[in-house]
This record gives sequence, structure tokens and C-alpha cells, in this order.
Amino acid sequence: MGKSKENKQDITVLIILLFGTFLSFLNQTLMNVALPSIMRDFEITAAQGQWLSNGYMLISGVMIPATAFLIDRFKTRHLYLTSMIVFTAGTLLASVSLNYPMLIAGRMIQALGAGPISPLMTVVVMNMFPMEKRGKAMGFIGLAMNFAPAIGPTLSGWIVQSYSWRSIFFIVLPLGVINIVVAFFALKNFGVQRFPKFNVTGIVLSTIGLGTLLLGFSNAGDKSWGTFDVAGYIIIGLVVTALFVYQQSHTDTPLLNFSVFKNRLFTISTVTNFVVIMGLYGGMILLPIFLQNVQGVSPMTSGMVLLPGALITAFMSPITGALYDRMGAKYLSFFGLLLLSLGTFMFTFISSETSLLYLSTMQGVRSFGLALALMPLQTEALNALSLDVMAHGSAMYNTVRQIAGSIGTAVLVTVMSRGTVGFAQANPSATLQAATVHGIQVAYIGATVITFIAAGFCLLLNTPKKDQLQSVGQLEEV
Repeated sequence: MGKSKENKQDITVLIILLFGTFLSFLNQTLMNVALPSIMRDFEITAAQGQWLSNGYMLISGVMIPATAFLIDRFKTRHLYLTSMIVFTAGTLLASVSLNYPMLIAGRMIQALGAGPISPLMTVVVMNMFPMEKRGKAMGFIGLAMNFAPAIGPTLSGWIVQSYSWRSIFFIVLPLGVINIVVAFFALKNFGVQRFPKFNVTGIVLSTIGLGTLLLGFSNAGDKSWGTFDVAGYIIIGLVVTALFVYQQSHTDTPLLNFSVFKNRLFTISTVTNFVVIMGLYGGMILLPIFLQNVQGVSPMTSGMVLLPGALITAFMSPITGALYDRMGAKYLSFFGLLLLSLGTFMFTFISSETSLLYLSTMQGVRSFGLALALMPLQTEALNALSLDVMAHGSAMYNTVRQIAGSIGTAVLVTVMSRGTVGFAQANPSATLQAATVHGIQVAYIGATVITFIAAGFCLLLNTPKKDQLQSVGQLEEV
């Protein structure tokens, strides 16, 4: 009876954290479709409006390195409740914003609260479940992390078309409040408080380094790589991030423990994830551009084309987790990334006449492959670590994911732009639509190459037996 009650409590905790993670990832993409309406209401440019999404991801990315300290320093309940309260306060501010700066402030506050939620969720799951059951639990995390941003454009398209952009925040707000109330009464603490010292130098260097790096890649979407806004910020970001890594490797109180990269499985899984996310995020931005700028469909229709893929991800994520518990990540991720590569490659044949059914089907193939690959890779990486460095591993993995998404988007949007311009120059009589199609085709070729390379990395995985998995220092080094 006692064990049954404990299992029910664990399931309740898992649902609470899953819902919070879902809300935080959903808000990454809710603004994209609503942007034209917001631009009209506040009389701002598209470049200014992009900060509603880019700024959210930037602040979340900067927050992630600090989460290892926060998870080790504060109790689960306190950290989660504080994060959700901050997130919900930002939602409230955005919903009643009187001007654009007020709306941006609300989004930034949302991001501050959202930053720690996903890494905290991962660490709690690793503490809650034994190794042989973690895959299934992580599969549900995959549902939240991958389904939420995929469903965002469809949901916001319906809301904006039926009501107003403010309704997006009015819907999220009560959901956040409900989650806080339930968490207050049902959430319990997991793990051990270690009370690490706060590394001031580390937080300053990581904020400047990652902030400028992510900002530079975000700017690359609509500015030349030769400008200071792109190249300058990226160079500054790389230099300061290198200083951060050096400082963290030579201190007794690191903000992020880089010794996790001495673990072979963690390193290979993280590098593979980096390459996957580059191709995935870059590829994700191309299809809405094609649908709306080439085929001229509405944002709502664009979202509906993406919906089947999102539903496939939601359906497959828990199943993939259970499969991981049986067969590990190596071949599961390899097969998934081959499917992702195939689906991406099929987009290189699109034209202005391509049917919506074809586009939706190929996106579904991509989503199926994605569901087979992403969570097994993350579970494989974190399973290789001991619980005493789990917070650092989770923070590191999520930081890499954030950087990879920014780089992939910047690179593939640049490839698309240059492909478009090159085609137009070589074919002066060609229409802008034809040039754009060519640019998108070239970008999808790039995304295919990236995801295929990631599939090759999967073959380097060699999962040791469970009784061999001990502390990070005892595992095989790179």
C-alpha cells in the first residue's frame, strides 16, 4: 500500500513538472504567428517584433548555465514554484501591456522563469526513477519539449484569427496559476542540497559570452555576417565563452562542471544532439517561410500543415522512451535520424505547385524520426552521469541545445538568402517566387547533410552494461 501511494505521488509530481515544462516550451513559438497583429497594434518593424521570440530564447539560454547552481542550492519545491511564479508574472504583464517595451519586458520576465524549469524537470526524473525506467519517463519529457513548440504556431494561429493576440497570454495565465496552486500542495523535494558557493565571475562571463553569441546568431537572420551586429557579437561571444570555460576549469566552485565531458557517452550524445538541433531548428523555420511567402497560405493554414507532425511527436515520444529502456540509444537514434534525413531531403524537390498533403506528409516523416532520436540521446547522455553531477549535465546539455538552435537557424537562413540572391542574379528574368524556392531547396540540402552527419555520430555510441555505469570520473574518458 505504501509503495502504491508513493508511486501515485511520483506520477503527480511528474505531471506537475511536465505541465510547467510544456508551458515554458510552448511560449517559445506562440509569438511567431501573432507577430503581424502585434506589429500593427504597436506600429513596430518586423526586426523589432522578432525580439518577442528571439529575446525569449536569448534570456532562457543565458539562464540555463545558472540552473546547475540553482538546482544544487535550492529545494525542488522552492525553485520550481519561484520559476513558475516569475513566468506567470511575466505572462500577466504581457497580457495587459500598454506599449511594446512593456510587452517585451513581460516576455523577458517569462523567459527568466522558464529557464530553470526544463533542466530541473530532467534532474528530478533522474532522481525519481531507476536507470532501467528512465527512458519511459524521459519520453514524456520529450512530449513536452518537442510537442509544445511544434503545436505553438497552430494554436496561436487559431487564437489570433478568432480573437486577438492578447488572448494568447490570457489563456496561458490561468494555466500557470493552476500549475502553481497544484505544485504548492503536491510537489515534494528530490535530490540532495549541496549549498555550492555562488561563482560571480562565472555568471558574469557566461551571461556576456552566451548572450552575445546567441545575439550574434539571432541577428544573422536579417543582417550581413560581415557587420558588427553579427560577426562582432559572435567573436566577442566566442572569446568570452572561452574565458568562461577556462575559468570554470580552474576553480573549486564551478558554475558548470565541465568534467562531465570527460565521460565518453555524455560527450558523444551531446555532440550528436548539437548537430541534430542545428539541422532541425534551421529546417523548422524554412517550411513556414515557403508556405506563407511562396504559396501564400494563411498563418492558420501554415500551422495546420505542421499539426500532423506535432501530433506524431506527441504520440511517439512516450513509446520511444519505452523502446529506449529495451534497446538503448545507438540504433534507435540512428534509425530516427535516417528518417529525419530522408524527410528533410524530400523537401529539396518542392516547388510552388507542391501540394499541402505532400508537405504535411514529409514533415510527418521528419517528426517521426525526430521522436525516435532526441529523447534517447538525452537519456543516454544523462544516464552516463552520477547523480552528484546530474544538475551540471542537464544544464550543459540544454545550453548546447540552445546554442545549436541559434547556429542552425542562422546558417540555414543565410544559405537560403544567398541561394535566393544567387539564383536571381544568374536568372534575371526569374520571378522572386522562383528564386525563393531555389534558396529554400538549397537550404534543405544543407539541413539534410547536417542531419545525416548526426546519424553517423550515433554509431559511435556504445552503451556499457548498467552495472558499469558509476560516477563520471569512473567512466571511460574520451
